[in-house]
Amino acid sequence: MTKTPVETGTARLEARIPVQVYDYMQRAARLRGMTLTGYLIATAGEDARRVVEDADILRLAREDQIRFAEALIDPLRPNDKLSRAAKRHAELIERR
Repeated sequence: MTKTPVETGTARLEARIPVQVYDYMQRAARLRGMTLTGYLIATAGEDARRVVEDADILRLAREDQIRFAEALIDPLRPNDKLSRAAKRHAELIERR
């Protein structure tokens, strides 16, 4: 069974925040039946996961998904201009 990050190690986080924000977080944690630490891990951790996922995952509209898949399945042939550019690139750039 895979261990969760909490089971494999922890890191310390220290932050200075306005008293009013701290009080709201304390109250929210109590309303959810959680400790402040548990509440922060749950809420900040989920938000961090979502932000990273949004940065890492490219989302396409259905029409764009179809066009992308079609281009992979049946790619267009290079036109003359692209063929000339590829040839020129090969002449200019030395292979390693």
